[in-house]
Amino acid sequence: MTMTTWQAVATIAVVALGTMLTRFLPFLVFPESKRPPRVVEYLGSVLPYAMTGLLVVYSLKDVSLTSGSHGIPEAIAMLAIVLLHWWKRSMLLSIAGGTVLYMVLVQVVFV
Repeated sequence: MTMTTWQAVATIAVVALGTMLTRFLPFLVFPESKRPPRVVEYLGSVLPYAMTGLLVVYSLKDVSLTSGSHGIPEAIAMLAIVLLHWWKRSMLLSIAGGTVLYMVLVQVVFV
């Protein structure tokens, strides 16, 4: 199915408006001169950890300990992430290092 020119322009405009709305709305609702509500501050402090936990669970949900590589590359990559983060305290380095190590393990070592 192809769109007409008008449909494509309307779609792009709606997507751009939605994107701008989600970017600008927090600054309009919570201006810098006012302190945000306590619930917003609370969510800002706990959601990063909840999101990280959710990503870990989602990443490991299909790992089978009874077949294939038995979860060994995943365990090695998780250990590397923990050690890198403990050593350098850099989230970016930890995630990037663990991802690169995992990809090397599953594509070169555990083929």
